[in-house]
Order: sequence, then C-alpha cells, then structure tokens
Amino acid sequence: MNILLRATTLAFFMAFSPASAQEKTFVEGGHYELLREAQPVQTGDKIEVVEMFWYQCPHCYRLEPFVTQWKQNKPDNAEFVAIPAVLGPRWEFSARIFYALQALGLEEKLHAEVFNAIHAARRPLENFKQFSDWAAENGADRAEVKAAFNSFAVNTKINFAAEMTRRYGLTGVPAIIVDGRYRTSVALAGSREELLKVINYLVDLAAKARAG
Repeated sequence: MNILLRATTLAFFMAFSPASAQEKTFVEGGHYELLREAQPVQTGDKIEVVEMFWYQCPHCYRLEPFVTQWKQNKPDNAEFVAIPAVLGPRWEFSARIFYALQALGLEEKLHAEVFNAIHAARRPLENFKQFSDWAAENGADRAEVKAAFNSFAVNTKINFAAEMTRRYGLTGVPAIIVDGRYRTSVALAGSREELLKVINYLVDLAAKARAG
C-alpha cells in the first residue's frame, strides 16, 4: 500500500460516512458553488461525482488517497467519473496519458501510480518517450501504448475534457463537480477530510433536486 495512502486511511474513515455528512449543513458560496448552467452527466440514474485533476498537480496527488477511499465507500446512489482538466498544452499531455491508460484497460492499475511516479519517485512524464518507457516498465506493450496514445478515441476524449473544463468554469484543480450542478474543492471545503463530507452532502442535495 502506498505510504501516503496508509497515512491518510485512518483520517479518512474518521471523516467519511454518509451519516457524518448530514450532521452539518454546508453553505452555497462558502463550502460549494452552484454552476451558472447545469451540465449533462454521464451516469444515468446515478448522481455523478466528477473529479477534475492534473497529474502534475501536487494537491491532486495528496487528494488521491482520499478519492480512492471515497470511491470504495461512496453512497449507493453515486457514481464516480475522473476527467483530466485541460487548461494548456502540458495539461493536454497529462490528459492524453490518462485516456491512453483508460483505452488500454490500465486506468485502475496505473492511475495512482502515475501520481506516485511524478510526485514520490520524482520521475518526469512530460513527453511520449518518458511515458512509454514508464508504461513498458509497468507491464504495458509499447506498440499498444503508441497506438492508444495517438488514437482517434483518445483525441475525442481530450476534446471532451477540454470542453468540460471550460463548462465547469475551472481555473485550478483538484475540483469536484457533483451532478453537473455543484462545484467544490479542498479550498472551499476547508480540508480534504471536510471535502468528503461536502461531497456526500451534495450527493444528497442533488438527489433531492432530481426528485423535485
């Protein structure tokens, strides 16, 4: 288990539970923001919880263990979606890494390991050779990595990620978007532990909004 994950697991379980999220009322304009326009979701009847991230972002790296544990204990009516934010060329390259891993069926295995490589091992992954070497070391086929990296499907998803970055009104990451309606972050929530409570609060709020 990753050192950062071990160090944060206990704090997570103390902070996380749908019940604890209901013990406190969170404030629009304080703990979260209402998007100017509601955005479509990809999760059908489930409440969509989107994490917008950038692999090069140290704050995203520190949040990742909390996100991982939240996914394992999320409310039954919620579904998690990761979308790499695209705010410039370096961000686009990072998004390409994520979607290439997704196309190869390696997202679950290697998503957190990309963060670890960059921030714990101090290994730069900023061009294709660096990434393909790293991916090959982690069991990926070089030819398949190259094909996925430059594929039409990955290009399409990067365009989608860039569009959603704009629609969500993002200027930085990590950011959490709940059901295409609400935006929150560690800065708004006050801490990573509080963010988990805000997410669950917003899932409940979104469910009530859907119910009318």
